Formats: sequence, structure tokens, C-alpha cells
Amino acid sequence: MEYKVVTSKPLKLKGEGVKKKKKHKEDKKLLEQVTKASEIPQEGQKPPQIQRTKAELAFLKQQEKMQKERIAQKASKTHKQRVEEFNRHLDSLTEHFDIPKVSWTK
Repeated sequence: MEYKVVTSKPLKLKGEGVKKKKKHKEDKKLLEQVTKASEIPQEGQKPPQIQRTKAELAFLKQQEKMQKERIAQKASKTHKQRVEEFNRHLDSLTEHFDIPKVSWTK
């Protein structure tokens, strides 16, 4: 019998020699304690208030104004109007921007 030479050991894979470092339970417990301590506000201490400069306040006010205008502009058009406007935009483009046809038969 020619097959008696064959060994019955499992195959050795290339990555078997590399072992991952195990995370320590102590580190997890310490991390949990730190997160719990930071979540609970201590009595007598108020959360720090952010003080903004005049320029920052003006910038935020302008951003809110622009956002309201954008929302009002989008709300003023119906879906049908938006689709028609988009189609007009596509018609104005040159053929260079057309999506090329793909077929197996040509």
C-alpha cells in the first residue's frame, strides 16, 4: 500500500504563527469607571458655557438665515417642477456629457 506514507496531521497555514494580544479585563474596568465618572455631573459645578465672539455670533446668525432661505426655496417647488428644471439642464449640456451606451452586441 503506497498511501501509508501520508501523514494525518492538520495542515499548517501561513498565518498560524501570529498571535493576537489579549485585552486585559482591568483596562476595560478602568475605562468603564472613567466613562461613568465623566457622565455624572458633579453637584455644584455648572457645565462650562461657551463664550462666542461677535464675529462668531454674526457668522452663526448668517448661517441660520441662509439655511432658512435654502429650505424655503426648496419647499417652493414641486417635485414635477424640479424634474422639469433638471431635464432642461441636461438638454443644455453638450453630447460630451452623455452617458455612453453599453451593449454586448454593438
